[in-house]
Amino acid sequence: MVRPSFIPGVVLGFILAAAVTAAVPDPAAGQTVKPIGRDAARGFRFENLRFDPPSVQQRTLDSGVSVFLMEDHSLALVTIYARFRGGYALLPRESYASAVAVPSLLRTGGTTHLPPDSVDFLLDYYALSTTFGGGGESTFSSVNSLAKHLEPAIDLWGELLKSPRFDLDEMEIWRARQLEAIRRRGDSAGLLAVTQFNRIMFGDHPIGWQMEESDLVPERIDPEAVARTYSSILCPENLILGAVGDVRWDQLEPILNEMVSDWPSCSGELLEPRIPELRTERQVFIIPKDLAQSHIVVAGPGGVSQSPDPDYFASRIGNSILGAGGFSSRLLTRVRTDEGFAYSASSFWTTPTRFEGIVGATTQTKSQSTVEVTQLLLDTMNDLAEEAPEEHEVERVVSQIVNSFVFNFQDPSQIVSRQMFFLARDLPEDWLERFVRGIQRVEPDDIQRVFREYVDPERMTILIVGNPADFDEPPDALGETVIWNVGSSGEPGGAGSFSEFLREGRRSPR
Repeated sequence: MVRPSFIPGVVLGFILAAAVTAAVPDPAAGQTVKPIGRDAARGFRFENLRFDPPSVQQRTLDSGVSVFLMEDHSLALVTIYARFRGGYALLPRESYASAVAVPSLLRTGGTTHLPPDSVDFLLDYYALSTTFGGGGESTFSSVNSLAKHLEPAIDLWGELLKSPRFDLDEMEIWRARQLEAIRRRGDSAGLLAVTQFNRIMFGDHPIGWQMEESDLVPERIDPEAVARTYSSILCPENLILGAVGDVRWDQLEPILNEMVSDWPSCSGELLEPRIPELRTERQVFIIPKDLAQSHIVVAGPGGVSQSPDPDYFASRIGNSILGAGGFSSRLLTRVRTDEGFAYSASSFWTTPTRFEGIVGATTQTKSQSTVEVTQLLLDTMNDLAEEAPEEHEVERVVSQIVNSFVFNFQDPSQIVSRQMFFLARDLPEDWLERFVRGIQRVEPDDIQRVFREYVDPERMTILIVGNPADFDEPPDALGETVIWNVGSSGEPGGAGSFSEFLREGRRSPR
């Protein structure tokens, strides 16, 4: 018997053609001809798809700590998540370094009962995977374990969270790494552009903070300072828990109750979230670097926060049309496709829950097109205020969001983590569904309205990292220009006027 894969292509094509011909009814014989191909596809009828998002159980421990549980018995694994309200943004500046250090030292510093090497041994012995991290207003951790090792896994993880040792040797290793990172901060022009822009835009606000050598002096990063910061954040009053995997609530509840029962209460109060005083006037900051390409950031106050307000949903669609939507966005089309100035260009419109964010754009281009590209970014933003986007632009973004909605529920861990985030930020449990409904109501005129109301390119701050000697024209054409002197460590050393920079004939440092 000859295998079909060995039949010569011509013969195989003849056989297939004969089979198709044989299957087509003969109209002369009085038989009904059934539609084929595209006509047949158009005749298909299906019931409407119905998607019911997976549900998450919300439980409460005896101590009052909320727990989100999603059972998933496909694998004999369990992951437990902890999210704490509190981070460097809710503490004084003098606690900045200790707050940043806490997550790392929780993992590496051991516990009051176990030295670091014993912790490492037990993690390997039970095949546990842990994470420790933090952001501006939150600190988080997780442990992943085989279901059969769940109890010892939570015991060890709980001890790391509740009874950290803050080993002095590990603390010195962390401090040395931070000092080296400060020394090397100026090596990356892209990172330098972002960090210095935040410093200029947000000033003395946690978003604008960077680690400095003054933050790492012994009195700010010693065991006592770190323990004081730790006890203000990692305590049951600030805690939300989540669990995903091969476990039932009746199995999990006593283990979590045991972990939380002897956890000391918070020793200090956190600060309320601070409202930043954003820059609102046009000014151009140049960080001179001897580079072939300029790194450009332009932005101003965004006026919108995450909320059910229609302006929020319109800003999401508008940001995607402007530059966050990839190759179909206006910025990339104009800067890359039409003009060939840059490989990429994108926009951002941040929307914190408690205060307004910023809106702007960023790109890289050769030094000889720096000023022209910067003006192109500003003009493209202004176009959306002058004229509403096309209907098809809005429909494209709405379709992308709606059609991708189901992918928000493909991973149980993703679902539980999101519910924990919603609770921490005082958002409703069904925020994701409300988000989609809000997006579907956005019209082109809504986008023009939010750009007119909140996006003002004439008042945006501009930061350029590059070599002004090679610019296509003086940056003064964009507005009042300041040379923002930054040392090799990335720390600002004061500002000077662009005219002084030219008069002194200074060269851009490498």
